[in-house]
Amino acid sequence: MTKRDFIDRALCERSFASISDALIAGCGNALIQISEVFHSRQFGAIADEIADRLDTKLVIIAGPSSSGKTSTSLRLAAQLRVLGISPIVIGMDDYFKNREDTPVDENGKSDFECIEALDVELLGRQMNDLFEGREVNIPTFDFILGKRVFNPEKTVRMHANDIIILEGIHGLNPELIRDMDKSRIFTIYASIINAAGVGDIEQPEYFTRLLRRMVRDNQFRGLGPTATFELWPSVLAGEDRNITPYIENADIKFDSALIYELPLFKSYADTVLRSVRQDSEFYGTARKILNDIFLQIASLTPAEVATIPSNSIVREFIGGQILTY
Repeated sequence: MTKRDFIDRALCERSFASISDALIAGCGNALIQISEVFHSRQFGAIADEIADRLDTKLVIIAGPSSSGKTSTSLRLAAQLRVLGISPIVIGMDDYFKNREDTPVDENGKSDFECIEALDVELLGRQMNDLFEGREVNIPTFDFILGKRVFNPEKTVRMHANDIIILEGIHGLNPELIRDMDKSRIFTIYASIINAAGVGDIEQPEYFTRLLRRMVRDNQFRGLGPTATFELWPSVLAGEDRNITPYIENADIKFDSALIYELPLFKSYADTVLRSVRQDSEFYGTARKILNDIFLQIASLTPAEVATIPSNSIVREFIGGQILTY
C-alpha cells in the first residue's frame, strides 16, 4: 500500500487499526494537516452562514465538557473578522445570580449547573438593549465575593458590524433566550460527534472527551487522573440534564473531533494513567485504558506533535494555543 492508500483508509474507517497503520507508514503529518483543514472548512462555512443572516446579532455556542467550546469561539471569532464582522465576547458565567439567590441541590449545596442559577431576565434585557444599539454595562461575576459586580470599563455598545459571541452549557435551552429577540440569534452545538473508533468502548466520543479533560486537568489545573475519574460521572449527569435534551435546537453542529487526537493524547495520558495507585478504585479503569486501548494504537512522534497548528482545538488541552478574541 502507498502512503496515499494508508491515509485514505484511515480517513474512511477511522479505526484504531487504520490510524495506527497510517502512523507507522509515516503519515502522521498528513493526517494532522488534513484534519486541521477539515476544521478550517467547517469554521469558514459557519462564519459564511452567520454573515448571510443579516439580522444575526448573537451567536451562542453550547457543548459538553472538553468539547472544545472555547477554541470554537476563538476560531469562529477569527473567521468572522475575516468577513469584516467584529465579535464582542460575553461570558455566560458572568450572569450567575448572587450566591444567596443561587438554587440548591438535593444535598443542600449551591447548584451552579442548573439554568436557574443564571439571571436569565437580566441577560435577555441586556441582549435586547445591545441589539437595539443601546449602551449596556455588562456584569462580571466575582467568584470570591459570590456576587455580580459592574465595572464601568465593561460598558459596551454594538455597532453595525459587531456581533456578540456567548458560550455556555445552557446555550441551547429555550429558557435562556425566552426574553430575547430570537430572530437575531444563531446557535451552535460544538462537540465530538464522529470520534475515531476505540476498541470495544461503546461511546468513543465520551472516551475522547475524558482523555482531553484528563490531559488538561493534569497540564493546567494540577489535578491527577483520580480527580478526573471521580468528577466524570457527575459531569456526564449534568450534560444529560442541561445539554442533551436541547441539542436539536442548534442551528448548526460543529464536530470538534480530530482523527489524530487519540494517538496524540496517548502520548500525554500514558504517564498520567500509570500514576494511578494500585489501591485506588480507578486502578482497574486506568489499566484497562493502558492495556486494552493504548496498546492497540501508535503514538504521534514529538516531531509530529510539534507540527500541530497553534490554533488547533487540541491546543486548548495540551497547550501552545495563541488564539485571542
